[in-house]
Amino acid sequence: MAQRNLTRRSLLKQAGMLSAGAAATAFMGPWRYNRVYAAASDKPLMIGLTSDASGQYANSGASDRRGMHLAIAEFNKRGGVLGRTVKTIHLDTETTPATGSRVAERLIARDECAFLIGAVSSGVANAISQVAQKYGTVYLNTNSSSPTESGKNCHRVKFVWDGNGTNFAQAAVQNAIRAYGKKWLLMTNDYVWGHNTSAATRRLVGRYGGEIIDEILVPQGTRDFSAMLLKAQQAAPHVVAAAVGGDDLKAMRQQVAQLGLGQKMAWINNQQDWPDVYGLPLDNLFGVFGTTWYWKLDLPGVADFVKRYQAAYPSDPMRVPGNVFYNGYMATRELLSAVERAGSTNNRKVIQELEGLKVSARDRMQHHDAYMNSATHQMQQTIYLATANHGTKERDDMFKVLSQSSPEEIRDTGADAACKLESLADTPTYEM
Repeated sequence: MAQRNLTRRSLLKQAGMLSAGAAATAFMGPWRYNRVYAAASDKPLMIGLTSDASGQYANSGASDRRGMHLAIAEFNKRGGVLGRTVKTIHLDTETTPATGSRVAERLIARDECAFLIGAVSSGVANAISQVAQKYGTVYLNTNSSSPTESGKNCHRVKFVWDGNGTNFAQAAVQNAIRAYGKKWLLMTNDYVWGHNTSAATRRLVGRYGGEIIDEILVPQGTRDFSAMLLKAQQAAPHVVAAAVGGDDLKAMRQQVAQLGLGQKMAWINNQQDWPDVYGLPLDNLFGVFGTTWYWKLDLPGVADFVKRYQAAYPSDPMRVPGNVFYNGYMATRELLSAVERAGSTNNRKVIQELEGLKVSARDRMQHHDAYMNSATHQMQQTIYLATANHGTKERDDMFKVLSQSSPEEIRDTGADAACKLESLADTPTYEM
């Protein structure tokens, strides 16, 4: 049967013709998942924010939300989106997939959010995206970077805005083998992002002639790394490749620095989120690490972006924006722009706009043009490698950018093969 796109007025009219019991029955079944309501111009456009406020990634979650809020404030200052003021509801996903599922269910079914935005933990993002696909709600995964998010766990409604573990490994591994040696040890956060990122590193190390001599699993919530670091020291690798994030990474960096191990072997951290290291001594920022953006890039628009951040958040402890804020801002900006281009909040129209997205290097404040991979729904963008900026006279200038790689140089072809997006026809229609 062909699906009808009904307005709220027509639904109410039909309801008035039914008995109370029949009306209750009528709203079960497909209408629970295929709601298409006419959007009155005076009705706010509600967006559900699904970022962590507690748990391992609480600091990054806060930075993620600040990026979203700045983009939304800029649109509202210009009159909103399609004449509607954009408002938000935030629920803490607690860095746990089960909570992420409950949060997504509530924001869609109870709060009637038009879109969902936010994630740092890949396990949480995967859980949210499954709920979003069930309803047809467009979901933006802003800051989680497991290769599976745009690979086997991809969905038609989900768009991934961060670089993933394979992208960062592609940028770092070959050069590190040449510069430091072939014996590698893996330090891996024991959850989906850590495992999939280390798997990508393992494949590339083998491809370029290196050897993985051991892998040390780091349980989430680890604060004492002494036994793990002793084991790593005894293994005497040329390179330690760490896929450890959030508060776990802070603790690891502090203890590596205290033991003087940062200089005894080469360290590659797959990705370094700004909230995880901001304010730490530069001795704790050892090794080489990846990022998608840095506030001192000598590119058009960067200085103005920093000023807008500082004007919006004058009391924030982080005096300059980092990659997590940047990803949250860029994802939200492009979502709202896609709604404007579509002239509608209809999920299918917005999905098609995002699938064809291309953004110039200037507008992205990166070195290369970016584009949405329509086959995986991951934003293809510049990847940077950096290290500690020793000798700096500016407190917040912590990174020294070493290199930049174009999207094609670091493309995750494995995700291209693994991702099987649902068809638009099999994705429920959703519009608020």
